[in-house]
Amino acid sequence: MAPKINHGEGRTRSSLSLIVLIGLCCFFYVLGAWQRSGFGKGDSIALQITKLTECTDIQNLNFETRHSGLGSLSDLGDSETKTFEPCDDHYTDYTPCQDQNRAMTYPRDNMIYRERHCPTDEEKLSCLIPAPKGYVAPFPWPKSRDYVPYANVPYKSLTVEKAVQNWVHHEGNVFRFPGGGTQFPQGADKYIDQLASVIPIDNGTVRTALDTGCGVASWGAYLFKKNVLALSFAPRDSHEAQVQFALERGVPAVIGVLGSIELPYPSRAFDMAHCSRCLIPWGANDGVYMMEVDRVLRPGGYWVLSGPPINWKVNYQVWKRTKEDIEEEQRKIEEIAELLCWEKIYEKAEFAIWRKRINAESCTQRQDEIGVNICETTNPDDVWYKKMQPCISRYPEVGYPEEFAGGELKPFPQRLNAVPPRISSGSVPGFSVKSYHEDNRLWQKHVETYKKINDLLDTGRYRNIMDMNARLGGFAAAIESPKLWVMNVVPTIAEISMLGVIYERGLIGIYHDWCEAFSTYPRTYDLIHANDVFSLYQNKCKMEDILLEMDRILRPEGAVIFCDDVDILMKVKKMVTGMRWNTKLLDHEDGPLVPEKILVAVKQYWVGGSKSEEQ
Repeated sequence: MAPKINHGEGRTRSSLSLIVLIGLCCFFYVLGAWQRSGFGKGDSIALQITKLTECTDIQNLNFETRHSGLGSLSDLGDSETKTFEPCDDHYTDYTPCQDQNRAMTYPRDNMIYRERHCPTDEEKLSCLIPAPKGYVAPFPWPKSRDYVPYANVPYKSLTVEKAVQNWVHHEGNVFRFPGGGTQFPQGADKYIDQLASVIPIDNGTVRTALDTGCGVASWGAYLFKKNVLALSFAPRDSHEAQVQFALERGVPAVIGVLGSIELPYPSRAFDMAHCSRCLIPWGANDGVYMMEVDRVLRPGGYWVLSGPPINWKVNYQVWKRTKEDIEEEQRKIEEIAELLCWEKIYEKAEFAIWRKRINAESCTQRQDEIGVNICETTNPDDVWYKKMQPCISRYPEVGYPEEFAGGELKPFPQRLNAVPPRISSGSVPGFSVKSYHEDNRLWQKHVETYKKINDLLDTGRYRNIMDMNARLGGFAAAIESPKLWVMNVVPTIAEISMLGVIYERGLIGIYHDWCEAFSTYPRTYDLIHANDVFSLYQNKCKMEDILLEMDRILRPEGAVIFCDDVDILMKVKKMVTGMRWNTKLLDHEDGPLVPEKILVAVKQYWVGGSKSEEQ
């Protein structure tokens, strides 16, 4: 028997279904309108940001606070902003991890006392490093190569010590740098031309260089003419302010020394390494210093040694060395170079040039016969505070005798965006050729946004630029220009080390842990890029310490671009307001619903002995 149909009940169900359907339509309509209005993820924060006018000139921004009522950030509350006071004026050139007083408590053997020795948390300063009275913005490049305002680095000792060698002259209210050096008193240009007659400097084959014991970095300064990017280092020693002079001139440099610790650079990084009377005892300690140069030198790269002991037979009396002593020094260098399978390709007057072999195939038998010690480490890029060992780093394996170990690089500038061998070979976990290209496109997009925010970005206003969390070097590649250079910092706590990729792109950089001070003088960078730095260091060390270090190394009226999660940036914004920075919070380029925001900041001008004196 067929069931009876209740027509009244059917009509009730149909009406109920219709009501539910209409209700759902209304709900989703309201939800869509709510999201489009800017009250989606980020709610009131997004609305506040969208009300801000687009900034086009970072120097003339009105940095008024327009982000009140952010009750969701419970840690901000209604507490007053902490005000950071200026440090005493005698801290003007304070370098926390190369403090002279602390250095003297360490052994002098192997230059240990000139290495990094950082203050404990209890010893860290919680004040702002003042600029010297009379401080002015450095001259724009290329004038800065030749002139530095005296008030910025008021030290005359090098003008006396190195007067004959033409390092630097004091003339009125400026220092003038004629381009001379201990081994090239007539100027770096002529010296570099001599090197270029042997080394392929002019065609982009040599792009990255390391200058050990750099003085005032005139070699690196004049290599810019050849489109060669040289990273120079020297200790903070009796040659007061040599690295500081280099950075004031707009030349890449850090405080550093070849001592007992490995250099903070990846293996196979530099196309060329250079020592011009750098006073490094190359033959000492079983050749460990030459072995460290070999580690950071790219297969097929060049090592230039200028000065003692080269051409010792003519010069040993001038150098005030005994004939036997200087001859033995030369013998040891030649012996270690042979052990490393370096080929001497040139020697004339007072400089010699060796070339590193392109792979291990050409000298395997020779090394076996000598019984050389090969390094056992499986990661030659794991160098942070690691002791140098008298061993030779392994070459990557090759498939045929003419193959460059680790991959051959294109000449610069083609190598800037070409796929780096470390990527194409799959040596960097989590990155493929496809993701590398995607990263490049993403950073082109980001940098275009930065240029809209700050239209001075690529005008030469900012010469010395730092990327605090460089990843693959996408920011530096997108902003690359002869008017500027970027110090790409790869944090030592990053899950994947990508500094080797950065060097394969023809860029420079360094490993560093931002829980410690950077190896530079105060006021040495014009612009700092901090992308996800504080997310990375959350619960690792104090935000305050990192921001105080950024303030130390940033020039007065220098700029910072932060990119991070909005809640983190609100904490940063609150803290730097008490550090005499002006700030403005802006949307991510993909719109107000993206939780990541951009915070731009400008450090106010003020000098030692003064209150907040703005210009």
